[in-house]
Amino acid sequence: MGPPTVDQAYSDAVEAARADLGAFIKEKNCAPIMVRLGWHDAGTYCAKSKTGGANGSIRHTEENSHGANMGLTIALKWIEEFKAKYPILSYADLIQLGGYAALDVTGGPKIEFTPGRQDCDKCTEDGRLPDATKGPDHLRDVFHRMGITDQEIVLLSGAHTLGRCHKERSGFEGPWTTKPLVFDNSYFTELLTGEKEGLLQLPTDKALIEDPVFKPWVELYAKDQDKFFEDYARAHKKLSELGFVY
Repeated sequence: MGPPTVDQAYSDAVEAARADLGAFIKEKNCAPIMVRLGWHDAGTYCAKSKTGGANGSIRHTEENSHGANMGLTIALKWIEEFKAKYPILSYADLIQLGGYAALDVTGGPKIEFTPGRQDCDKCTEDGRLPDATKGPDHLRDVFHRMGITDQEIVLLSGAHTLGRCHKERSGFEGPWTTKPLVFDNSYFTELLTGEKEGLLQLPTDKALIEDPVFKPWVELYAKDQDKFFEDYARAHKKLSELGFVY
């Protein structure tokens, strides 16, 4: 079954909003938090129960107050501003569109956006997102629940090439790369180089080079940025459509 059909007015609004979000993100230098917002909305998905996913539920206080979502309030405020400007678009689409636009302005792969997500008023329980202090088994438990493969775990972790951790939000501090507003494959090259002063490697990052299944993917994407972009685009699109009711 294919994606839902949307009318021309909706499609036009998607294109306008993507460009508008891109200009806003570039001006504010807020690409990392917009990618994080999209991931945290989608990453609650459970393939078995068909609950959670990219349905806009993160906008509700109950879900936004989950510990893993700390610091996302400002990004949700911006989404509200775009919702007021583009009322025809669902929150769910706008949240994911913000992540796509963030990739556009930071040099990441251009991903075709499929619109039509429905907003959901039912929040998921806390604890569905990754815990940065854990290792490979935890990563598999969380991502496999969504239907994400081992290769896609590595790919999606590559989005840490953008942004940084803030101690007041996560207990960790610092960027993963020397250019945290540029989307490239440097997350993987830094992982393989080893820890450096001023750069961050979380336990969940180190798990990717400690695990014998994850590590070859890290090595591949460290060597071949074009391949990383090609594969990442598919993984990001899949993530952004988790729970998408066709």
